[in-house]
Amino acid sequence: MALLNIVSYPASVLATVGTAVEKFDESLERLAADMFETMYAAHGVGLAAPQVGRSLQLFVMDCEGTKIVAANPVILSAEGEQGGDEACLSLGSLGAELRRPAEVRLGAQDVHGNSFEVEGRGLTARCLVHETDHCNGLLFIDHLSPLRRDMLKRKFRKVLKRER
Repeated sequence: MALLNIVSYPASVLATVGTAVEKFDESLERLAADMFETMYAAHGVGLAAPQVGRSLQLFVMDCEGTKIVAANPVILSAEGEQGGDEACLSLGSLGAELRRPAEVRLGAQDVHGNSFEVEGRGLTARCLVHETDHCNGLLFIDHLSPLRRDMLKRKFRKVLKRER
């Protein structure tokens, strides 16, 4: 296994709809394993392929006892609403308050191409939606008002300047 580089906003791969996963082979298994290792090293609970520079419909997640590899994810249903802080490894873990569904059901394929469904509530639901958004070229900041989005982008740019 290997640590992958996490792509930072505003990299174009983060705003691009990923290509559907069609090849379920050892290469995909290795990528998923590397993504888990990278996610754990960054202290995240989810990581999507676009965040490591791969324009694929793929994410890994280990959140509140739900550990999955999801290829070609689709949110099948969403109910209720929850508020809470949300952050992203591609934004230096800067976060903002965001409303998301309280419960979701996701359909996807595992690393072998087998279809499955998983349900999540609370933080798990938030993570399922967040990572599926990544596969569709969306960041959590895309769901913020223009004013809040601009404020967060400015804050992120300041953090980047300090790190250089």
